[in-house]
Amino acid sequence: MATLDQCRAALDRLAQNLSSADGNVRRAAAFDRSLSCRITDLDVTFLGRLSDGSVQEVTHVPGPPPHKAEIRLSMAGDDLVALVDGKLNFAKAWGSGRVKLEAGLRDLLRLRTLL
Repeated sequence: MATLDQCRAALDRLAQNLSSADGNVRRAAAFDRSLSCRITDLDVTFLGRLSDGSVQEVTHVPGPPPHKAEIRLSMAGDDLVALVDGKLNFAKAWGSGRVKLEAGLRDLLRLRTLL
């Protein structure tokens, strides 16, 4: 099971990957939305903002998210680490229910480029 520090490091790598991306990925990430990532097996939620092509202001709180973010992810810590490391295909994980993603339809269409 991934630790809290490993999950935080994975989110930091994701933020760095987004901020250094170019082309379609950079354009897809260039919007301003609140973001939550619930790590189910650790019972913790990371909160932040997807803004200017990167994930910013990342904090974590125990338990479920205190408010409904515009983009909501939920998964086990090991799955987060595997996704960021490129060892888990997002589409397959989402389709099988290992990863849950909730957002408005317009946001989902933009996010498909990122994921």
